[in-house]
Amino acid sequence: MQPDLRKQLKVYNTLSRKKELFEPLNPPFVGMYVCGPTVYGDAHLGHARPAITFDVIFRYLKHQDFKVRYVRNITDVGHLVGDADEGEDKIAKKAKLEQIEPMEVVQFYTDRYHNDMNALNVLPPSIEPRATGHIVEQIEMIEKIIEAGYGYESNGSVYFDVVKYNNDKEYGILSGRNIEEMLEGTRDLDGMSDKKNQVDFALWKKAEPEHIMRWNSPWSVGFPGWHLECSAMSAKYLGEHFDIHGGGMDLKFPHHEAEIAQSHACNHVTPAKYWMHNNLITINGQKMGKSLGNFITLEELFEGKHELLEEAYSPMTIRFFVLQAQYRSTLDFSNDALKAARKGYRKVMNGLRLAKSMKFVADDSIEVNEKQAKNIESIINSIYRGMNDDFNTAVAMAGIFNLLKKINAVHAGNIPAAQLGEKAFNDMINAYITFIEDVLGLKEEVPNHFIPALEYILKDYASAKEVRDYDKVDAIRAQLKDMGVVAKDTKNGVEWAYDEA
Repeated sequence: MQPDLRKQLKVYNTLSRKKELFEPLNPPFVGMYVCGPTVYGDAHLGHARPAITFDVIFRYLKHQDFKVRYVRNITDVGHLVGDADEGEDKIAKKAKLEQIEPMEVVQFYTDRYHNDMNALNVLPPSIEPRATGHIVEQIEMIEKIIEAGYGYESNGSVYFDVVKYNNDKEYGILSGRNIEEMLEGTRDLDGMSDKKNQVDFALWKKAEPEHIMRWNSPWSVGFPGWHLECSAMSAKYLGEHFDIHGGGMDLKFPHHEAEIAQSHACNHVTPAKYWMHNNLITINGQKMGKSLGNFITLEELFEGKHELLEEAYSPMTIRFFVLQAQYRSTLDFSNDALKAARKGYRKVMNGLRLAKSMKFVADDSIEVNEKQAKNIESIINSIYRGMNDDFNTAVAMAGIFNLLKKINAVHAGNIPAAQLGEKAFNDMINAYITFIEDVLGLKEEVPNHFIPALEYILKDYASAKEVRDYDKVDAIRAQLKDMGVVAKDTKNGVEWAYDEA
């Protein structure tokens, strides 16, 4: 790697609407906050994209020797049905349906979310705070917002005065929304709401008698607004101004827009320097989501139990599917796309197995081909350039496949390892393994006892080949194909690889 490549990292900042050189506020330390799940149901494919996207960002920043504090929250109160300020809390609604405590719902689905993330090889964040564990911080923040003149109490609830804030600052700076157009597009309240303006959002809601999640506050027994929790928790663990705030594109408005307004009103600063948003996963061009009823849970994907699925797809296939596109581009679900991702994943894993088995063997009779050595360096640099260009995993993956061609050529004997030279050979192997495992987070999915059983079958296969029992050879090949592998006859004997068909 060229020594200055770390300094060339650029990220697309939603706030400025352009790519910017990544310059942390306090290098080498990086603070990153990402909005986590509202835990009232199983994680679906749409949840996998932000989790994998920011996991790779977390991994790459660490690979570049930044010291990252990654905070990803758990929303366990305040997120109302329809993402609005009226109606039922999503978790409370689920608790009533199941006739259990809300925190039982939270714990059950948090555990399941963690299991799914572990299956996808998503690293746990540095800190995973819950909204209900930070009620005190949220109340303190509301008090400061009221004191600054941007919050008002109405019948026990507290709202953020968007119109007043917009007169002093700019509401819509992140999303590009125009407040005048928003006001024109809303109905006259006619005294039917506690809000001054329909665009105002809740900081604290007074709990109705039937509302089962409630806390004491200076204004009423109630609960915090959904937007407030992230402002309070990010400030607590990363400071009032930190480096990266991330989440799905669907959170730009109103969630992240409200966060910016709250933080400015309270702390007089935009909370994050860089705002990063992954695009959505769609089905037939429509956003995937629980509210739309068109989602496929990760468990359904792993087990193949959904009417839209032709078969089961492993966690690493799902991870590869997400990584093959740049995170800001749309990604449309289809069985064909997942099958193609599985093929690509298996090809990469075959390369990983080879890379880990290959050792440099010196040969004084072979001269180092400088052109070949420089080509290896150029390919490695292309991978870094892809990652440095706003974490473009699609470009990085193209470089990785080019590196894989070289690894296959060396393994097949078409390019002698000595021709590359020891340094270029080791750089090739180390870069491939490092980017596959440490940066992209892909790993081999090998069931227990798979390798010993496979080795036994291959011995049987070799014996059948030796005595020319081709019926048995064909039967074993079919058996191996069912296992997702193929037998390969090489000059070194029988080898196996994952079936890339």
